[in-house]
Amino acid sequence: MPLSRSTVKREVDFQIISDWIEPKSRVLDLGCGRGILLEYLKRTKNVRGIGVDVDFQKILSCIKRGVTAYQGDIEKILKEFPDDFFDWIICSRTLQELEHSNFIIKEALRLSRHLAISFANEGFWGNRLSILRTGSQMVNKVYPETWEKRRLSKPISIAEFERFCAEQNLQIHRKVYLSGDWKTPCSILPNLRAGYAIYNITRVR
Repeated sequence: MPLSRSTVKREVDFQIISDWIEPKSRVLDLGCGRGILLEYLKRTKNVRGIGVDVDFQKILSCIKRGVTAYQGDIEKILKEFPDDFFDWIICSRTLQELEHSNFIIKEALRLSRHLAISFANEGFWGNRLSILRTGSQMVNKVYPETWEKRRLSKPISIAEFERFCAEQNLQIHRKVYLSGDWKTPCSILPNLRAGYAIYNITRVR
């Protein structure tokens, strides 16, 4: 049976982001979904985690998992916290769905020393080939839905994101590129060959 998109996502984020986060850290997960990542971090790293999502049903799922979560607009909720309140903020496959991405990143780095950002690379060769051959984005186990069922988003490529970081003087402390299977490391021509990217952005001193 093909892996669901959520299963693939969990495997990627659990294994890499969890390795980065120190035990007992204070963590905020933006676009936390059903709280699966925070539940995992709470169990394996004993973190003090808070989630934020606009979907009320997902917040209910967080509560059932014992994860503290708030329903609401991410921009408004970020403004409620003081400087350096968290050790880590996670933005896993959420950034491309936010209207003011630049503001979110700056606010996250005001609140935290570390920001984990991950996204599917729109510059991946499979995406390019699908557009060239069929004129539409490919549909597979990572993108199982056709256009009319997908959520609104602003696709990001690795090249675009890293150029943005350089322009905004954001420090990329660590980065991981994964091939089209979202599991195998990719070190050569990542903007073309990587299907997924995970970054640890830190505050410039």
